[in-house]
Amino acid sequence: MMPLSMIYDGTGQPPPERTLLRAGRLTLVYEAGTLRDIRMGDQEIVRGIYAAVRDHNWSTIPAVLHDVTTEVEDDHFRITFTSVHQQGSIHFTWRGTIEGSADSIVKFVFDGTAQSAFKRNRVGFCVLHPMEVAGIDCLIEHPDGSRTSGVFPRYIAPHQPFLNIRAMTHEVLPGVQAEVRMEGDIFETEDQRNWIDASFKTYCTPLSLPFPAALEVGSRIQQSVTLRLLGQPSVPIQILTSEPTVYTDPTLTVPLPPIGLGHASHHEPLTADELDRLRGLHPAHLRFDWRAPFEATALAQASQEARALGCGLELALHLSAAVDSDLAQVRAAVDKVKPEIVRWLVFQQGTTSTPREVAALAREALSAYAPLGAGTDAFFTELNRERPPADLLDWVTYSINPQVHAFDNASLTETLLAQGETVASTRQFAPGCRVAVSPVTLKMRWNPNATANAPAISPAELPAQVDVRQLSLCGAGWTLGSIKSLALAGADSVTYYETTGWLGVMEREAGSPLPERFASVPGGVFPLYHVLADINAFRGGEVVNCRATAPLRCDGLVLQKDGQLRILLANYTGEMIQVRVEAPAGVYGLRILDETSADSAIRDPQAFRAAPPIPVNTHEDTLTVILHPYAVAVLDRLS
Repeated sequence: MMPLSMIYDGTGQPPPERTLLRAGRLTLVYEAGTLRDIRMGDQEIVRGIYAAVRDHNWSTIPAVLHDVTTEVEDDHFRITFTSVHQQGSIHFTWRGTIEGSADSIVKFVFDGTAQSAFKRNRVGFCVLHPMEVAGIDCLIEHPDGSRTSGVFPRYIAPHQPFLNIRAMTHEVLPGVQAEVRMEGDIFETEDQRNWIDASFKTYCTPLSLPFPAALEVGSRIQQSVTLRLLGQPSVPIQILTSEPTVYTDPTLTVPLPPIGLGHASHHEPLTADELDRLRGLHPAHLRFDWRAPFEATALAQASQEARALGCGLELALHLSAAVDSDLAQVRAAVDKVKPEIVRWLVFQQGTTSTPREVAALAREALSAYAPLGAGTDAFFTELNRERPPADLLDWVTYSINPQVHAFDNASLTETLLAQGETVASTRQFAPGCRVAVSPVTLKMRWNPNATANAPAISPAELPAQVDVRQLSLCGAGWTLGSIKSLALAGADSVTYYETTGWLGVMEREAGSPLPERFASVPGGVFPLYHVLADINAFRGGEVVNCRATAPLRCDGLVLQKDGQLRILLANYTGEMIQVRVEAPAGVYGLRILDETSADSAIRDPQAFRAAPPIPVNTHEDTLTVILHPYAVAVLDRLS
């Protein structure tokens, strides 16, 4: 049996220690050199303040903390630490000082020195404003002392909404404003919902300056961020409740979008046993990435596997510069193999969003076979900045992953709040098209913003696109939350992960090529397999709106079809929690995927799914479920 820490999030490491702090009227959390969740009562003011060291390819160099000291009192605190960022040729060290005072002021000071010469794209502070400020007025103070008025954009802004910032002020409660003042550099703001971060980020060093920039040995960088409250609240301050609650709202429903899988990038054919388990997921389609030269043999294998899974192909074409020749090859191979094609997704190598002229040629050559989709194979950002020719398309597509800027479990959970925003914004600039989010992965598959080739990875290390949370309960809960966010926003189709392997929903029968790094069970399924099976069992049904009081701790997904009702719950934390669920009265059957059941669910998924559920009776439209760390629960109404 895997250790608990492996079952939880695949790392084998305990979660980082969190320290709850108070600065006057403000409450906040300190975690590993970062401030999170700064609030007044239940009102979030700042989602996070942290310092980053990012190399010439925008890769974040991880930190190791030393000499941490904490002085914590009832209404004030002081924390100091040394943060060391060392990887390859990069070595940068900074001293952090965080102070919170009884008059509701928090100040974070950064004093760093380059210990080696290297090229960087950014070194210093980032401030995260919660995405819920969208549509709120703000006042921007510039370095020369002048001020301008602005508004946090409602739809995802393709470019920076605010530039040349020294301080930013906006209302957080009636009568109360928050001022964030930044010193030591010029700051600007980007809309991080472009990368499914649930925030607007105000960061140091404008992108208009040339990058990467060289740092010499001994180069010193000093910055500070100060948050203060201005005014007094004119309404009572609401306090967060300790018991998270999930409310269902049967008056609002949307269709459950078709959910498919990606074809395995390791290209090994699926075995009979693997096909049997994958059929249990009822995938709506199989995405196959087909690159020039477009050979019929590769298409035939993908088509055969799709047919064996009982679905069609989502054919993602990666055309070269020779578009006419490529399209002729595609047509010839398709006429020979005769696959069932759900839709085309057309991209061109060397571009980040499908050019109009390519879409026009593809429409002429391919639309007789299946509906035409195009957009970007990269982040939503590229789609937003280079918007596709919607008048030529049936579908618009983009991919998402939660690890462009941050990599810890809590930051991954935050992205669940923003994924639906990408769908809403796509509909705003491509109103006549259907939206295919494809694929959804835990890490980026390739870096569209790299300025140089990434360094070679040792054969003893996992590839950059592999995340050990793929095999964990944490990955299962994240998948549940992702489907909820995209479905409620009205996505028309979603593709998750791959069929088998490191990036899949189950391990290959041969097992992990690096079992000491990716400790999966040969031939076993990953916990997220069960989430997809539980949701796709309601394929063709509806998603019922539900609201969680603490969605970064626990959330739910409610499904209905043909009179059946299913409630799925996910604990996003490393702590045991008690969840209150308000739902129609009746008898429910409860099945929980957690540390006590994960091993059997991985090794024998059929037996786990066939086991009789635990009956739970509710007479007053309320029931309570206790969830172990990162657990996923399923409640089926039996009567």
